[in-house]
Amino acid sequence: MSQAFLPSPVALRHPDQLHALVENRTVYSLDAFELNIFETRQTASKVPLSMGNLVLTTMLRGKKVMHLAGRPAFDYLPGESVIVGEQQLMEIDFPEASATNPTQCLALAIPADTIRQTVDLLNERLPLAEEKAPWSLAMTDNAHLTNTPELTGTLERLIHLSQETHASKDVLASFTLQELLIRLMQTQARQLIFHNYAQHLSTHRFAQVVQYIKRHLTEQITVEKLSELACMSKATFFRLFKREFGLTPVEYIIQERLAEAKRLLRNPLTTVADVCFRAGFNNTNYFQSLFKKYEGITPGLYKKRCR
Repeated sequence: MSQAFLPSPVALRHPDQLHALVENRTVYSLDAFELNIFETRQTASKVPLSMGNLVLTTMLRGKKVMHLAGRPAFDYLPGESVIVGEQQLMEIDFPEASATNPTQCLALAIPADTIRQTVDLLNERLPLAEEKAPWSLAMTDNAHLTNTPELTGTLERLIHLSQETHASKDVLASFTLQELLIRLMQTQARQLIFHNYAQHLSTHRFAQVVQYIKRHLTEQITVEKLSELACMSKATFFRLFKREFGLTPVEYIIQERLAEAKRLLRNPLTTVADVCFRAGFNNTNYFQSLFKKYEGITPGLYKKRCR
């Protein structure tokens, strides 16, 4: 999976407030949704959990191993999310949980009516590029996600709203939940097309755009060329690309070039200047500034840490 973005830590419960050491549950009930925060402080295996509504779960601390019907067990780590369908049973292992290394996960239970109303509204007012692939929330494929910055930021706002006490919080939470659903579908769309574009070249015009970007990453890439590949005007292409994926074509190109730069920086024989140009950037100062903005450290420091 690609780089994960972690929500800000949620305060752990004091040991005296725990009712159980496995999946101790704190509940915040709002008009629009129910937010649950689970903590586990001892190892356990095959712990069953079912929430009724569709649930978006997000790992905050520690490690779980998830068992869901119809797919192999998988590690579940901070910065990742899993969509669990209505009435779907989860079985969970906690291989590393302890009093000093607790596992913490949030589970956001979302009513089916809210999801349906949001999807219908989007398909009516903001249709996607492909009529045969309208807005939808996938419950099986792409249900295990690496969080994007946008999805993480929206989750953080919902957590904060759940813990506030002012009279308007339910109204704000309702709007923020709709934003979360949009961010969630955009994240799934990224995972579908950005990572599996080769499977969709004949059915999705943006898959061809992604393939072109990946094949010409070190060359000059223009929005005019990309819009031509998508058979759209420049303005329509730019608007629909951002609508579907939650970022602009230029932002996507930057992210791909930075991912390539990180791969090259792990080679001890490369220099930062070499990496800059081999990853498709043409100015070292610009490269260094972008790298620090997205990664939080300079390319040089990243290279040192990879030794």
